[in-house]
Amino acid sequence: MKKITAVLLVDDDEEDKNFFREALYEVDPTVQYLQASDGQQALNMLHTSYDMLPDLIFLDLNMPVMGGKQCLQEILKSKYLRHIPIIIYTTSRQIMDIEEAKKLGAAFFITKPVYFEDIRRVISEVLEIKWKDRLRFSKPL
Repeated sequence: MKKITAVLLVDDDEEDKNFFREALYEVDPTVQYLQASDGQQALNMLHTSYDMLPDLIFLDLNMPVMGGKQCLQEILKSKYLRHIPIIIYTTSRQIMDIEEAKKLGAAFFITKPVYFEDIRRVISEVLEIKWKDRLRFSKPL
């Protein structure tokens, strides 16, 4: 299985992006961290860099301009992007959001941890998954 070399976080919260980046670098400093502040910015980035796509996308649900659900749908419509596992990474714990993410094609649904150590743990668990075998929705972490 190919090692994860790049991760894209799509989130409008600067503090959440900073914690995620720091935790990712503590877990594996060799993984390239990419970020976008909303779904539209993420799509623009992805559609202009087919030669440098991330291996995983962590996607928040509630963002201005374009939210996570719409972004997820757009990514999965693209033959060049739909192979990338998308992890919903949000503050929501709503069963309705979890079920909708599953229907839309997300690989995982993760409610954002509050504590830094828990963010590190979740990132570590996600990076260890053998993604070729796990493109379908799994239980929330």
